[in-house]
Amino acid sequence: MTDPSFTLGIEEEYLLVDRDSLDLAAAPEGLMEACRADLAGQVSPEFLQCQIEIGTGVCDSIATARDDLRRLRTTVARHAAQHGLAPIAVSCHPFADWHTQHHTDKDRYNSLRRDLGGVARRMLICGMHVHVGIEDREARIDIMNQLTYFLPHLLAMSASSPFWQGEDTGLASYRLTVFDNLPRTGLPPRLLDWSDYQRNVQALSDLQLIEDGTKIWWDLRPSARFPTLETRICDLPSRLEMTLALAGLIQSIARMLWRLRERNQRWRIYDNFLVGENRWRAQRFGTTAGLIDFGRHQIVPFGELLEELLGLVAEDAAALGCAAEVAALPALLADGTSAARQRQALEDAMQAGDSREEALRTVVRGLVDEFHVDL
Repeated sequence: MTDPSFTLGIEEEYLLVDRDSLDLAAAPEGLMEACRADLAGQVSPEFLQCQIEIGTGVCDSIATARDDLRRLRTTVARHAAQHGLAPIAVSCHPFADWHTQHHTDKDRYNSLRRDLGGVARRMLICGMHVHVGIEDREARIDIMNQLTYFLPHLLAMSASSPFWQGEDTGLASYRLTVFDNLPRTGLPPRLLDWSDYQRNVQALSDLQLIEDGTKIWWDLRPSARFPTLETRICDLPSRLEMTLALAGLIQSIARMLWRLRERNQRWRIYDNFLVGENRWRAQRFGTTAGLIDFGRHQIVPFGELLEELLGLVAEDAAALGCAAEVAALPALLADGTSAARQRQALEDAMQAGDSREEALRTVVRGLVDEFHVDL
């Protein structure tokens, strides 16, 4: 059995806003045509007409991923500007009303709208998915079982959806409350092996309830199309460098778990009931209230947990060439998560005398700026 390649692939879903009103806007066909002409198969419409999805190629390093993702973001922003629009990288638009949005007329999305009913209409959310190349199927399942423990940590750092329809939800990641209404979501079950996974998928596909594994939307899943493990729990970071730092961390955690496996060791697997409590804490508080360390039986401040995690994966980040990106996480979080910055922007604008409506537009204006900050 050869070592995994640990290649990277990153998918991001953006919202399009009118540059003047900052309201959501449907992607014109001319915009999509121009993006396809420049980006070929790396760009596509998403479920809602106001969304656009990009995906890097198979990247052999974080440096390659940075170049590709920067090119994708820059190209989408340039073509959007020609239509008076701007992309924002955020999991929920701060004040948009989902009732007024329309889904893309495409077979896959028409099917989702039909199958999911009213649940699908509320899907005004965006995420970031990270694929890590693990070619051996059995290793993919084994590492998935262990990596589940770290999903709340990733969610906490990526949180970017505090607002929903103009209201502060009190959550750092409101996106998950919407997404969790879909079937086959949440933490992945503990699986025995690759055959166990296939049997579960086959049981539903035999009943024609799903076509294949692409309709399984766990927070972490074996990709149905690629020899990768796909992390799906993250909100969409507003800044490019945070996306890259989290991608490097995910890649490094996977390698760390592989390294333990090679030494006949492993990360302790806790019941989803317990990991789910940390998932909720990350969803509710982001990085501000700490997570449970089940070994110590304590709630530990997030900064301390992050420092420990970075120490665990330091050898792996160095081997993968993403040490600088991973080590930058504490500095990137010094001003808070995207969710925290959005709340601060709203408070600052209202203290300056803006109405709440105008203050929310100021939040979106800041998100437009953050999209471009690392390009």
